[in-house]
Amino acid sequence: MKIRPRQHDLVPRHEKVSPEEVKQILQRYGITKDQLPKIHAVDPAAAEIGAQPGDVIKIFRKSETAGQAVVYRVAVP
Repeated sequence: MKIRPRQHDLVPRHEKVSPEEVKQILQRYGITKDQLPKIHAVDPAAAEIGAQPGDVIKIFRKSETAGQAVVYRVAVP
């Protein structure tokens, strides 16, 4: 049986960020890609969207106070 993380209620939505949006994110926060938190490219949710090392992943989490929180991770080997 193959598990599909994106279909599970407890796994937040993951999506790859375009190179243009990555530049905007890094500029907005005044950081480099190396300073982003990491996620393994083989993480089941990241692998399902085809993440490769170096890709930036946008994760949409449910938040009781904000409704939805967006966090960014860079995929690593």
